[in-house]
Amino acid sequence: MNSVGSQDTAGLLLGSGPWVGVGGCAAKESSTPSMERWRGRLALVTGASCGIGAAVARALVQRGLKVVGCARTVSNIEKLAAECQSAGYPGTLVPYKCDLSQEEDILSMFSAVRTQHKGVDICINNAGLARPEPLLSGHTSGWKDMLNVNVLAVSICTREAYQSMKERSVDDGHIININSMSGHRVVAQSDVHFYSATKFAITALTEGLRQELREANTHIRATCISPGVVETGFAFKLHDNDPVKAAETYEHIKCLKPEDVAEAVIFVLSTPPHVQIGDIQMWPTEQVT
Repeated sequence: MNSVGSQDTAGLLLGSGPWVGVGGCAAKESSTPSMERWRGRLALVTGASCGIGAAVARALVQRGLKVVGCARTVSNIEKLAAECQSAGYPGTLVPYKCDLSQEEDILSMFSAVRTQHKGVDICINNAGLARPEPLLSGHTSGWKDMLNVNVLAVSICTREAYQSMKERSVDDGHIININSMSGHRVVAQSDVHFYSATKFAITALTEGLRQELREANTHIRATCISPGVVETGFAFKLHDNDPVKAAETYEHIKCLKPEDVAEAVIFVLSTPPHVQIGDIQMWPTEQVT
């Protein structure tokens, strides 16, 4: 009688792996992260013209997705799309001009996506803005700008993305909100207190969305990614009248890069359908608060 090693025996009994056996428990097929199931499917990325949004759009195209990248100005997205094509990435990037502060623009964008690409499988709510408007002296117009983009646009895009998935019986879609560590703690900096309030709203909205998706008995997932200081043009827009102060935001520590956040997005999307990542909080090793 021929002897068979334990590894060969497992292969004969269980078929091809990979398999994981722990502490005497029965071996089970491993849940290896993979983006393969997303190849050829459509992701919407808001605020894709620069920074985190552009890095996320590039990372998705690299992995074979069709990406609709939207922003108020699309010249940078058009350049990125050409770069992706020249690099031979397997996916495609489709620029779309959209003012997220206007609901009509958002609804028109989703209608165009439905007509031209059938619908959205992944929605990445990345667009956001900050205005230096303290609670005691800020302008109402600045507060409204932040609410319109940081809260209402996210909510509208989320609603429309879910409806797009539901009408096509997509049960494995994913909605990812790019939040901020400002959505988890309040720093002693008056210029960003109202901005922080809008990000706390995203923390609550993401968890509320997760609960409503469970009530709807769907396997569509909801995730929040909350980075600390990321080296983008964000501070220069916040402190547009004080470029020295803006530059200091990034000078004293080694900041996160937009690509670091993009890799977090890829990790979240790569997890098996039965795994839901609720929130990723990430910040530079050298960041204190």
